[in-house]
Amino acid sequence: MHGDMVQYNTILVGADVVAHRGTKEKLMKRLTLITTALATTLALSGCVIVNGEPGWVGSSDWEREQKRNSEAIANLDIGMERSTVVGRLGTPSFSEAYTREGDEYRVLFFRTRHRHSDGDTTRDETTPLVFKNDTLIGWGDEVYASVR
Repeated sequence: MHGDMVQYNTILVGADVVAHRGTKEKLMKRLTLITTALATTLALSGCVIVNGEPGWVGSSDWEREQKRNSEAIANLDIGMERSTVVGRLGTPSFSEAYTREGDEYRVLFFRTRHRHSDGDTTRDETTPLVFKNDTLIGWGDEVYASVR
């Protein structure tokens, strides 16, 4: 710059035009500060992301599933066929199958309670339904433990 000559730069901020007196370095510092402030404001603005992936279950869905499963299990009868129970309850969260002394045992685990907020269903959040040769012989942890 020559003598008393001053360089003016114009910055567009939102809908306002601001005249800035100074050097290019000062202008770049201002732009960096404005950009940082804008980025911080956007980052802290509480953006909401909706998970639209197929199969994703939101909290109200698992609560409904637990309630529906608990009510259906409360209305089961000992001696029901496995196909009838699965028709009422749908696909279990987990299942096991094994044979002992010539009898086939199947254990179907249905989600009935909430223990962990981790997005996964674990065994301690389920009720086991125990079938012997495709016939319901009982449900709950004690029945499951007795046939293991």
